[in-house]
Amino acid sequence: NLVLACTECNQKKSAQPLEVFLKNKPEQIERIRRQLKAPLRDAAAVNATRWALFNALKQTGLLVATGTGAQTKFNRKAFGIPKEHWLDALCVGRINGADYPKSMGVLQVRCTGRGSYQRTRLNKYGFPRGYLMRQKRVHGFATGDMVEADKKGVVYQGRVAVRESGCFVLQTPDGKVDGIHWRHCRLISHNNGYGYAWLRPAPHSSLI
Repeated sequence: NLVLACTECNQKKSAQPLEVFLKNKPEQIERIRRQLKAPLRDAAAVNATRWALFNALKQTGLLVATGTGAQTKFNRKAFGIPKEHWLDALCVGRINGADYPKSMGVLQVRCTGRGSYQRTRLNKYGFPRGYLMRQKRVHGFATGDMVEADKKGVVYQGRVAVRESGCFVLQTPDGKVDGIHWRHCRLISHNNGYGYAWLRPAPHSSLI
């Protein structure tokens, strides 16, 4: 039961012993047996932490309840909630119903870094194939900054990619906008090393 299997194989195996199900595949049987001998210390650490947290919360005197993954899945299907990790929180435990504003989303934060010290791009053989600008800022803007830009009367907002020429590229939720002059940009916030994405339940999503 500790071996991952797809739905088709899991149903095909049913309650058959491993040796019967894979009687014509001795190499696969041996590989699975090796996996079964792998230590479960990581799972044990998670379980120990979970129960330690549970007992600590109970000592506060607050009402604390637990739930299972199967119960969460049952609630999600019963109330028609999309399968999203952040929406599973609505379906945990014994509940009579679950609903949420369809426009509600979650802010996803991803570490992007602040650029690279390496200013020479190399090919797979280690030879130079291109060079980056020596300075990372152009007219006060740096790649990754959040800016608001006006192009022919249309206002865009997103992350900027700077060029030495002063003609920038803007990554907006609706795609890239090229050919924006630096004079038409207004800084909202400097690049802090993180990328942000405002995610909504499928099929709607907005990325920055």
